[in-house]
Amino acid sequence: MSTIGNNIKFYRERRGMSLQELALKTRVGTGTIEKYESGEQIPETQTILKISTVLDVPASDILEQEVQTNQVGIDLELEQLIQEIGTKKAKLILRKAKEISEEDFLRVMQLLYEIKYQ
Repeated sequence: MSTIGNNIKFYRERRGMSLQELALKTRVGTGTIEKYESGEQIPETQTILKISTVLDVPASDILEQEVQTNQVGIDLELEQLIQEIGTKKAKLILRKAKEISEEDFLRVMQLLYEIKYQ
């Protein structure tokens, strides 16, 4: 299996999405998604962008060499960030983040950027 194929499958399964759902939402055949995941075929850039949008992950994550997870399936970078800020703060942030709209999320990100760089 190719790295891109592994990553597509990893993120698809993490979202609890079937091959058929991903195929339907990206307007690509189920057989084609199977070929991507098995490494038989490499998706074109536009298709990677569609897949990343549907799976709600940056395209760069799909193109990364390997998605690294710990024993319980949590992304290692996420685990490291949680350790750095502490579990209590991470839980509070995540609880609040899931309640806000995309527009509010972008405003929060802009505010954080301004606090850091101004």
